[in-house]
Amino acid sequence: MMKQKYKYADLSQRPHTDAVLEKLPVEVKDWAESLPWNQRRYVLSLCYTLCASTPELQAEFLDDYTADGLVSKMFEDVDTLNRVKEYLIRFRVKKELNESDLRSYIKQFYIHSAQQARRQTDQYLEAALRFVLNTEERNNVFNYILGFEFIKIVFQMSWLHHERLARLQKNQSQFIEAYIKPIQHAHRINGIIVPKDERIFFARRTYYVQRPNISYRKLIELVMASFTTEMVTHCGFSISRHSQALRFDCDYIYDPEPEEERFPTDLQFIH
Repeated sequence: MMKQKYKYADLSQRPHTDAVLEKLPVEVKDWAESLPWNQRRYVLSLCYTLCASTPELQAEFLDDYTADGLVSKMFEDVDTLNRVKEYLIRFRVKKELNESDLRSYIKQFYIHSAQQARRQTDQYLEAALRFVLNTEERNNVFNYILGFEFIKIVFQMSWLHHERLARLQKNQSQFIEAYIKPIQHAHRINGIIVPKDERIFFARRTYYVQRPNISYRKLIELVMASFTTEMVTHCGFSISRHSQALRFDCDYIYDPEPEEERFPTDLQFIH
């Protein structure tokens, strides 16, 4: 009688168990169902500890636990790796994308996601696990790297450089809204570029050509605070999808002899 009672209890719980396990990849589901009871306890302990941890601790754990395998998988994708390197050369970014660089970016991706998780705590771990388990999601780290490096470049430009960069784009207004406005806003509120006497011509000229002086650590913090991981990844995807999706001409942007005779010109970024 007792055995029959437990049998029915187990059957009543089975649909709920299946509903959870069905969300897993088949090989993970099969592995989880094959575990003996003592090993299931270990899995449950890990799940409980991870879910009870802060997003920052989750990020650190996932980096330590997964980075080596992810780096190895990323090096196997030679074509994508070389394509990203070519774009970085075009942007004049001095990065080799070696093992150390990739590890650093994987960790940064987790930390960046963890910072967003303060607003969306229920979505962070799910996103991180998708990144680990899904090949397509994992490959997005290349787009994240490309997007992050591009945004870093724009953060270090003067507002005159911003105008020239925007002029190169097919959809100038969309580019300004997506990248220039958030970056110039960050410049303002962090005291990096402080427009004074904006209505006075020569005062405008001074701040408009000023190059931001930002430390490397502060630069990383500003990009992560101003753009979500999704926005950074989408930026990189846009660049890698088509060579002219985001146009970039270093010689024109950084020309020391400005052709513009008024500052700012017809592109009013932040007003």
